[in-house]
Amino acid sequence: MTDPAAKTLVPVLRISFPDEDRLGRGKMELLEHIRQTGSISAAGRAMDMSYRRAWLLVSEMNRMFSEQVVESQRGGQKGGGAALTPFGEELLECFRRMERTVRTSLAEDLAWLEGKRNSSRGG
Repeated sequence: MTDPAAKTLVPVLRISFPDEDRLGRGKMELLEHIRQTGSISAAGRAMDMSYRRAWLLVSEMNRMFSEQVVESQRGGQKGGGAALTPFGEELLECFRRMERTVRTSLAEDLAWLEGKRNSSRGG
C-alpha cells in the first residue's frame, strides 16, 4: 500500500549561489547524518552514497562559507570522526526554518494545485 503522504505536493527548497554553488535538501540531510553518526563515511552510507561523494559535498560546503560547516579528524587509534561546527548547526537550522517558511507560505497554492491535479495518473 502506498503512503498517502508520499502522494502530496511538496515544495523543494534549493538555494543557488551566484558562483554556481547550490545548497539543498541533500546537503542538509548529509549534515543531519553527520550530526547523528559523528562520521562522514557513516553519513554517506546512510544515504547510499560513497565516502568520496560525501567528503566532496562536505568539502564544497566548507568552501562555500566564510566559516567551516563540518570539522573532521583523521583516523588514529580511536578512528576519525566528524562533527558540525556551531556555524554548521546554525546553517542546518536556518535551512530547515526556510523550508518551513516555504511550506507555510505556499500551503494555499499547493492545496489549489492538489485540487486541480489529475488524480487518475499513476505517479
